[in-house]
Amino acid sequence: MSQLSALLPSFVGRRVVVLGEAILDTYLHGHAERLSREAPVPIVSLDHRDDAPGGAANTAVNLARLGGQVTLLSVLGADGEAERLRARLAEAGVDDDALLTARGRATLAKQRLLGDGQMLVRFDAGTTEAIDAPTEHRVIDRLATLHGAADAVVVSDYGYGVVTERVIAALSERHRRGPRVLVVDARDLRRYRRIRPTAVKPNYGEAVRLLGQHELAAGPARERQIGADGVRLLERTGARIVAVTVDTDGVFVFERDRPPYRTYAHPRSHARSAGAGDTFVAALALALAAGVSTPASAELASAAAAVVVAKDGTSSCSLAELHAAVSTASGKRLDSGDGLASRVAIYRSQGRRIVFTNGCFDILHRGHITYLSRAKALGDVLVVAVNSDASVRRLKGPERPINPLEDRIEVLEALSCVDHVVAFDGDTPIDLIERVRPDVYTKGGDYTADRLPEAPVVERLGGTVRILPFVDDRSTTGLIARVREVGRAERDGWASSVAVTRRARQGDGG
Repeated sequence: MSQLSALLPSFVGRRVVVLGEAILDTYLHGHAERLSREAPVPIVSLDHRDDAPGGAANTAVNLARLGGQVTLLSVLGADGEAERLRARLAEAGVDDDALLTARGRATLAKQRLLGDGQMLVRFDAGTTEAIDAPTEHRVIDRLATLHGAADAVVVSDYGYGVVTERVIAALSERHRRGPRVLVVDARDLRRYRRIRPTAVKPNYGEAVRLLGQHELAAGPARERQIGADGVRLLERTGARIVAVTVDTDGVFVFERDRPPYRTYAHPRSHARSAGAGDTFVAALALALAAGVSTPASAELASAAAAVVVAKDGTSSCSLAELHAAVSTASGKRLDSGDGLASRVAIYRSQGRRIVFTNGCFDILHRGHITYLSRAKALGDVLVVAVNSDASVRRLKGPERPINPLEDRIEVLEALSCVDHVVAFDGDTPIDLIERVRPDVYTKGGDYTADRLPEAPVVERLGGTVRILPFVDDRSTTGLIARVREVGRAERDGWASSVAVTRRARQGDGG
């Protein structure tokens, strides 16, 4: 089992409150065979209707399917849309006791008409004005009751009138008195700056607006734009963590006093999926509530979102699906012969820039993850060569590795920044470098190019060598040393306790 999949049981039973606008997403499916005489539009003969929880309701469903105990706090109308939404939520195991009904308010609903699988039009309905004062009081009262028992609070604010300024003020006061993991997904994150959330999730467009900049086309320019402004995003949102989802460019994760991190998406030709952002928020909130590190939380959230992107319509990710996603190699492992050579040839024919690095990667920690993320950013494809067990013993001594090769490879495969993993048995990966002919060869730590036997080979083959610093105070050797120190201290304490007990018994006998 990979380290990421081993974290998933900690999701189960986490109590989460979702605050925001619940929406009924409806898909009307039919087939179109002729045009109307009244206008040049297709006539669609309806076959069936699918209803799904959307907006904050979809976030709640994702939380429930990922193992959380979820209560959804929102406002609906007294109408048929509300009844259908409640029914879908009940099927998903979401507690709807905090779903309030407001007379005179229409439930938010989005209906999509599809003809032969192609979306033709979307109809939006429902009240989008701010809730009235009596309803606002009811929301604040329920929030006060629910907040104290929650492990995490997720705000899903679409700007449709449920999360008013007074509701935000009440949330801020509750968060000040009893801080919880607070994850905010909102169109205008500036409204939450004074609360200082645990994490916020702007998409690319929202992040650019926060920065006062213009949107750019997908690609390196957009990546540089977001990657250069993490500090400003943290300052403007007040959050400890900002996770910017950038569609096919992955997720940029910024954290106060920590190195930035990035997850990488695997683009799919899929135009009808919806709700991946809600899934990302749900998985991120559960991971952070379980005490998972920020990089690992982002990896899990990205993996969950990728599951949803592969589906039709408004969808969610289950705990079993996420487990399968982070436990599957997905073709990342390559042999050191023809498999590696053929894959590299394909990438080179596509004009993709190949980055190569190597190491033992015995106990994967934040230093490794940050280093690999930086290495990936130097190109398009990251190939990681891993020392075999025999090779590690020669380099590190007879007590290493702590984890066998198979486990080390599986952990690396779970990282989105790693495209391929290949094992090698020598003291250096020079044979692999000659096969791969990387555009960039990276090494972490305090090396210099003249101390690396691989450097002349890389440069002879037309590549460049980049030395990337490790995160301070993060090394496998240091971790092992600290574990051994703790073990010695515990043994010494136990021995001292035994000695005291023996002396006491001898004294009693004398």
